[in-house]
Amino acid sequence: MITVIRFMETETVAIIGPQFSITAHVVSYFANELHVPLLSFSSTDPTLSPPQFPFLVRTSPNDLFQMAAIADIINYYEWREVIAIYVDDDYGRNGIAALSDQLAARSCLISYKVPLKFGANLDEIRDALVRMALKETRVLVVHAYPDSGLDIFATAKYLGMMDVGYAWLATNWLSTLLDTYASVSSEATKNIQGVITLRMHIAESKLKKDFVSRWSNLTRREEIHASIGLNTYGLYAYDTVWLLAHAIDNFFEQGGNISFSSDPKLKELLGGAQNLNALSIFKGGNLLLDSILKVDMTGVTGLFRFTSDRNLIPSAFEVINVIGSGSRVVGYWNFSGLSVLPPNTLYTKRLDHSSSNKKLYPIIWPGQTTKKPRGWVFQHYGRHLKIGVPNRVSFMDFASYVPGTDMFSGYCIDIFTAAINLLEYALPHKLIPYGDGHNNPSGTELIRLITSGVFDAAVGDIAITTNRTRMADFTQPFVESGLVVVAPIKESHSSSWAFLQPFTCTMWVVMGVFFLFVGVVVWILEHRINGDFRGPPREQFITILWFSFSNLFVSRRGNIVGSLGRFVFILLLFVVLIIRSSYTASLTSILTVQQLSSPIKGIGSLLNSKDPIGYQQGSFARDYLVEELGIQESRLVPLKLPEDYVKALKDGPKNGGVVAVVDERAYAEVFLSTHCEFSIVGKDFTKYGWGFAFQRGSQLAVDMSTAILKLSENGELQRIHDKWLLKSACSLEGAKLNEDRPSVRSFLGLFLICGSACLFALLIYFVKMIREINWGGIALEVLAKMRRLIP
Repeated sequence: MITVIRFMETETVAIIGPQFSITAHVVSYFANELHVPLLSFSSTDPTLSPPQFPFLVRTSPNDLFQMAAIADIINYYEWREVIAIYVDDDYGRNGIAALSDQLAARSCLISYKVPLKFGANLDEIRDALVRMALKETRVLVVHAYPDSGLDIFATAKYLGMMDVGYAWLATNWLSTLLDTYASVSSEATKNIQGVITLRMHIAESKLKKDFVSRWSNLTRREEIHASIGLNTYGLYAYDTVWLLAHAIDNFFEQGGNISFSSDPKLKELLGGAQNLNALSIFKGGNLLLDSILKVDMTGVTGLFRFTSDRNLIPSAFEVINVIGSGSRVVGYWNFSGLSVLPPNTLYTKRLDHSSSNKKLYPIIWPGQTTKKPRGWVFQHYGRHLKIGVPNRVSFMDFASYVPGTDMFSGYCIDIFTAAINLLEYALPHKLIPYGDGHNNPSGTELIRLITSGVFDAAVGDIAITTNRTRMADFTQPFVESGLVVVAPIKESHSSSWAFLQPFTCTMWVVMGVFFLFVGVVVWILEHRINGDFRGPPREQFITILWFSFSNLFVSRRGNIVGSLGRFVFILLLFVVLIIRSSYTASLTSILTVQQLSSPIKGIGSLLNSKDPIGYQQGSFARDYLVEELGIQESRLVPLKLPEDYVKALKDGPKNGGVVAVVDERAYAEVFLSTHCEFSIVGKDFTKYGWGFAFQRGSQLAVDMSTAILKLSENGELQRIHDKWLLKSACSLEGAKLNEDRPSVRSFLGLFLICGSACLFALLIYFVKMIREINWGGIALEVLAKMRRLIP
């Protein structure tokens, strides 16, 4: 930095460099003050932004783009957490910060950061990696300088961290190293087997081939002992020189001249120290900077042009897999994502986002395996996973504990065991009963113990509620459930008035008014042109009644002559057809199917009454009824056993019992399978599912969810359900619970359509009548009468 600043004491108009981001941060302040453009082809820190450093021109892609590429790779392989190892300076910290933002946009995160000081020795690297190895995450991103990067991989190899199960990704420092030094030691090559790295993509062109050929001839002519290759930064450095040359040409063509002036502010600040008072401002700096940003040329790196935010276009990367003594390209990344097609191909053809191109070629991972690493391991450190299981006293088919043993059984336990058997790794665990064995434990309290670290997970009939998801991560539901109302039912016998039961009283009244209204409308439309609708008032009234209600039983044809009348009549026939069908179906059901009825119609009936309501002890139903529905807690009665359900429902609210029981559907179905005198009334008023709970952020929840889905797909979930929950059917299986009969609400749309059509027909009729009136004759007649009245 001091060398650069001293160089700026001379009459400097532009500087190519510096190579390191930390140097660029300092020198850029002087460049801003002296109006000297600073062209850097290797300072990739994304925070070196134009607003803060207007005279810094980055002539290669910054780290924001390669961090987006790494984030896409991580997301492509469905990893959700990574560990970041980086050098602790501006280059490392800001690059990893950009990676963190890119991962967050893809619902991923950096679970652990390992900063290493610049020039860290092997002992410091080893200590950092040992701490990292104690974490569950096995996806690691290395963002460092070449020397420290190789030391990291050498130490990781020594610690056994380059074996099966690990996934290592390195930023483009590794590809730069491999491209520069073709003869990397065999030991160093062994340490990086299976690593994924990035290389800035530069398409093949004649300019590039000619330059690479000249470079090879030059290095041979100079008799350099070590073979020095040409990495991408070298190509960008070459184009940077030509960029500046074109810009200076444009500068002079626009009338620019090289002149300087002293900087009194800088002299006052430095007070002549280090002879920095010789620094002077380049008067043509702004014009030269503008000329640089407007250059549009084709160089060895391809199209060289700046966007409005002063980034090069296009930015693309090659995804490289280190294998054996070399490496191979397994795909490409650009703004459209990952693909096996080169970016220049994608630009010339329409991209099919659903095609197989949106992928990478197979990777050979550390440990010489082609199987994708899972990305994490379960760190049990010799201990078993402590899993809490509700120690229930009722509905033992779901989960039950055998006292004095470590044995558990039940529907939920079998599903958990089957899911564990599908995992790709062993899961040492121990099931621990939760509860005193005399009362049903609270599922919410069990989940809270996971948060406090008493348990690592919870297995059983645990409902997934909003409150519980804030405390733990749940698996995919293995049971669909919800709160329902269970109430006593009784058989309804057909009465002599059964023919009136298909519709409600309101429906009968509305039907009568509606058909009478349609009859009046048809009479208005027909009485002037149809003799059947004429006669004395009494006869016309009877005609209206006859037409209105006779069509319910037989369709009358031939006595409607007007077009508007026929239009209304067709709609009436459609309404009659629907009502007839509904009436016939409902009456048939009433007369042929055994009918059951209950005074409770659902949760609405309970909200409108003040009778006691039962709920299962330990269930979340109590909190829901009190907090969500506003039911007074004094009305709620906890019930422990199915026998308590029976007694409370049979006693009823007048004898110290309850009017109904609110419980989860899964429990209700088991209870009703042997108690046919009760039934579920109304619909589920909540929708929940049962799942297994794990600590927040645990990957076990994801893997167990995948296992549960596999159980559902292969039919094992249904088999376990039939084993535990398939009970003998009630003798009233064919009975039908009397639900709400068809009401006006069921036919409201039909009535509105037909009613609107009648009004529309009347409107047209009255308009036609008004147009047919001889208004001129009426006016003359009125004038004549007025003249007779005037003396």
